[in-house]
Amino acid sequence: MFRFMIASVLLASVLGDHHAPHHPAPAPYHAPTPSYKPTSYDESPQPYAFKYGVSDDYSGTQFTAEENADGKITSGSYQVALPDGRIQTVTYTVDGYNGFVADVTYEGTPSYPKYEPKHAHKPASYHAPAPAYKPAPSYKA
Repeated sequence: MFRFMIASVLLASVLGDHHAPHHPAPAPYHAPTPSYKPTSYDESPQPYAFKYGVSDDYSGTQFTAEENADGKITSGSYQVALPDGRIQTVTYTVDGYNGFVADVTYEGTPSYPKYEPKHAHKPASYHAPAPAYKPAPSYKA
């Protein structure tokens, strides 16, 4: 047994001294240069203007809006018919220095009609049926 252990230790020390071959690190990946030119966009502000209005008699919706922009300052306004009968007008300007500045005005006086409850439907009255008793069964022995 002792000889076997000595032989195993010698064999392990001889073979253990041999290590795996050293491989060099792989070369780093360099992406190829693109064959196209980077895109460029014309990001200069474009002037625009629009205006629209909606008047829906069925739903009672009425409003208008308009806006103008010259590339540096945007200005506009909109009007909304409120449920209380007034017209709300918002006039605004937007620029890079002051941000969004709005002026809100109201035309007319609000009117709140007096609340009058509508006729409510009364449910049909329900009368439970009168109990009907049948004679008790008789058992004969």
